[in-house]
Amino acid sequence: MEGCSKKISSKGKKEKDLYHIIHKVPCGDSPYVKAKHAQLVEKDPEAAIVLFWKAINAGDRVDSALKDMAVVMKQLDRTEEAVEAIKSFRGCCSKQAQESLDNVLIDLYKKCGKIEEQIDLLKRKLRLIYQGEAFNGRPTKTARSHGKKFQVSVKQETSRLLGNLGWAYMQKSNFMMAEVVYQKAQMIDPDANKALNLGLCLIKQARYDEAYAVIQDVLQGRLPGSDDCKSRKRGEELIIELKSRQSSLDSSEKIVGLDDDFVKGLEQLMNEWGAVRSKRLPIFEEISSFRDQLAC
Repeated sequence: MEGCSKKISSKGKKEKDLYHIIHKVPCGDSPYVKAKHAQLVEKDPEAAIVLFWKAINAGDRVDSALKDMAVVMKQLDRTEEAVEAIKSFRGCCSKQAQESLDNVLIDLYKKCGKIEEQIDLLKRKLRLIYQGEAFNGRPTKTARSHGKKFQVSVKQETSRLLGNLGWAYMQKSNFMMAEVVYQKAQMIDPDANKALNLGLCLIKQARYDEAYAVIQDVLQGRLPGSDDCKSRKRGEELIIELKSRQSSLDSSEKIVGLDDDFVKGLEQLMNEWGAVRSKRLPIFEEISSFRDQLAC
């Protein structure tokens, strides 16, 4: 009987472990565990938010609770509330959690239209990389997406942030500034999506021949991601838009130029970066000659 009892107990433990693996729910009975259960198993986001708040107030896995709660709030279109939550409680989180909280904030700013805040945060994150203070000075970091871990290089992260910065400038109709940022991003880690955004920036500035060449790089399969059907479709649509504008020669659209205040601030920032040149990562040596274009 004792041996049978042990087998039943072992089987029950395996089934319980399998349950947590399948639903990606941590073990235990803490407020954070209950919040994850409400979020992932019961599919009750409102209840999950209440439990995440309890976890934060109880000091239970605050790093994860704050980030997960903000993600759930975003799904419920409570982005403003999520932004305030992160700003108010990120001081309770560890130093290691700050980077992931910044990434969540960037997505939140993007969704609720806080473009200036998004631009400021992206510049700050890029400055940390430039000074060699991101990734704790390492060339790569471990990231997670859809439950899977993978390595992200400094080049990839820099290009991703620049891509987001370019998108933010596009939302402000500052296509000249967006062009400069996308050009820099493509120098580091080129891909089809950023190329198409760059092409659109050039179209908006009536620089059709340059835009055509950039878009053709995607349609001819010369860039990573060019084989994606969505990228090809978007490229074809941009070519149609380009030809339509060429035929109509529409010059009525207002083109926003480089922001003088931004350029001055960027020059000051470059001077500060120069003071810590020895700390910056090699990737920025590759693109340093390009920065002068910002002040043209």
